[in-house]
Amino acid sequence: MSTHVLRDTTVLTKRSLRHILRSPDTILTTAITPIAMLLLFVYVLGGAIASGGTIPGASGDRGSRAAYVDYLLPGILLITVASGIAYTAFRLFTDVSSGVFERFQSMPIARSAVLWGHVLTSIVANLIALVLVTAVALLIGFRSSAGVLNWLAIAGLLILFTLALTWLAVIPGLTATSVDGVSGFSYPLIFLPFISSAFVPTDGMPRPVAWFAEHQPVTPIVNALRHLMANQPVGTDGWTALAWCVGLLVVAYALAMMTFRRELK
Repeated sequence: MSTHVLRDTTVLTKRSLRHILRSPDTILTTAITPIAMLLLFVYVLGGAIASGGTIPGASGDRGSRAAYVDYLLPGILLITVASGIAYTAFRLFTDVSSGVFERFQSMPIARSAVLWGHVLTSIVANLIALVLVTAVALLIGFRSSAGVLNWLAIAGLLILFTLALTWLAVIPGLTATSVDGVSGFSYPLIFLPFISSAFVPTDGMPRPVAWFAEHQPVTPIVNALRHLMANQPVGTDGWTALAWCVGLLVVAYALAMMTFRRELK
């Protein structure tokens, strides 16, 4: 980015962040759904799932419920991001439908700065939501033996995942014609972890479902996060997760910029 683009991006990011600060309920709402899922699976379903012997470590000293919190958290964090980017699409849609977007285009500012302002705000808002969800997990028994480097890798992978989904959210934010249309796109992303290793191992799934679960992006990302949190070797899941995140980011960014240029015409 040039100095001009960086300056304009900084100004517009501060504008978007001020909107977040004025309505902190947005972040709380983003975190409420994954927190509710976390509590539901741990206290309602977790005991039955873990005591059935399907969760690694469930028979250890910490008990099945605590082990299931450790197992469950990575998938819940991905659901948190999927929930959060829906608000990014909504904020962008609001700017487009209210005419603010066109007003920015008529001003002497870098055009891409408008998008980057929303994207960077999404990263900040999602990181706050992720911290809130992790704090609740700690309160109900989550424990990690990961070191500083592991947590830096976890943060990096989550930021990369957030960045990829955020650029994906830019597309409906620019093209949607209604509030329902702009918010509905995130539903498949929220439910995708349910057909993965996020809640139970894929070994016990029917063969076609297991094949899909093992070859979609959520499973290697969840597995990589889980191994990092447990301070265990990541293996090939780490490289596969990185490849999925980078690949999704490149494709989403390209499609978003194509959509952006088309909307400018």
